[in-house]
Amino acid sequence: MVDPVEFARDLIRCKSVTPADDGALGTLEKRLKALGFACHRLKFSDKDTPDVDNLYARIGTGGPNFCFAGHTDVVPPGNLAGWTVDPFAAEIHDGFLYGRGAVDMKGSIAAFVAAAARFLEARKGGVPGSISLLITGDEEGPSINGTVKVLDWMAKRGEKIDACVVGEPTNETTLGDMAKIGRRGSVNATLVAKGVQGHVAYPHLADNPTHRLIRLLSDLTAKPLDEGNAHFQPSSLQVTTIDVGNPTENVIPAEARARLNIRFNDMHTSKSLLDWIAARIEALGGKVEMTSRVSGESFITHPGEFSDLISGAVEKVLGRRPALSTTGGTSDARFIVRHCKTVEFGLVGRTMHKTDERAAVADIAALAEIYGHMLDGYFAGPPASRA
Repeated sequence: MVDPVEFARDLIRCKSVTPADDGALGTLEKRLKALGFACHRLKFSDKDTPDVDNLYARIGTGGPNFCFAGHTDVVPPGNLAGWTVDPFAAEIHDGFLYGRGAVDMKGSIAAFVAAAARFLEARKGGVPGSISLLITGDEEGPSINGTVKVLDWMAKRGEKIDACVVGEPTNETTLGDMAKIGRRGSVNATLVAKGVQGHVAYPHLADNPTHRLIRLLSDLTAKPLDEGNAHFQPSSLQVTTIDVGNPTENVIPAEARARLNIRFNDMHTSKSLLDWIAARIEALGGKVEMTSRVSGESFITHPGEFSDLISGAVEKVLGRRPALSTTGGTSDARFIVRHCKTVEFGLVGRTMHKTDERAAVADIAALAEIYGHMLDGYFAGPPASRA
């Protein structure tokens, strides 16, 4: 048996701030090997990014393959003066486990390992298919040497995932209030308006790029991108910076910059939005250069048998069914959903990335039960419904 709270404490004590591992994956690997999982430690490299360790573990060789995905890396603790405890001591106070990663997401990893251990013990180690874990050390970082490369490695080996639960902290206020069946996409753009520097008293001898940039931004934000749909809230374009860097009162600058982010639903793609911005630049006379970075496309696993399985497991333990949502930022589910049905469900996220990050001890125990019912329900159904 695996005590999910004590195992979560073991993981929290590893100072695995991206890209460091500090023994977190080794701690997990040791526990999984003891349960009979075949483990593969995978280190990936890429130009201009740190090397990152990952872990893929599987028990069983046949299908279907039910996967739990997550990350052992955490964000830095920040200002230690804001913590009432050591962020890596994994202390328990008043029914809460404190520590960086307690919620995001070492608590849910520990809960799934405990659920898998109970599942295997009840079946004397046998699995009517396979259970796997895909755990990265690069989710809080650039996400280049993590999940996406593990998935590529798996594809080359013929490893197939049939369904996946990602253990992100999806719940807003209470365990069981929300599961994520999708996420909005995210695209960032930097706009650089070019002009001609000159004296403010002689504007006819200059070309003020700031005015051009203001007109462009006004045009881009004049109307909502959409009104949303049945599963997604409206897309949102937000201007995050406007910079000229002009230290002088009487000089028209030669350049003005702005950055923006668009969180978009499945009514758009990153390409369609960038093409739209480019068309608006052209319509306003050009002279604006754009560079962009896409964090991820929007995605959804439409409600159906798999989301019903997740909701049913929650209801069995907590007596309520979670709302199926697509709110929030991006997650590694954006990579996994290309391969299989994917739903996110984990702990309550109110303190993730904050000082005094903490998870209720009772919630970690309940989450282990919920994951256990997911496994029971998934492998109890007919093969056709699992694939």
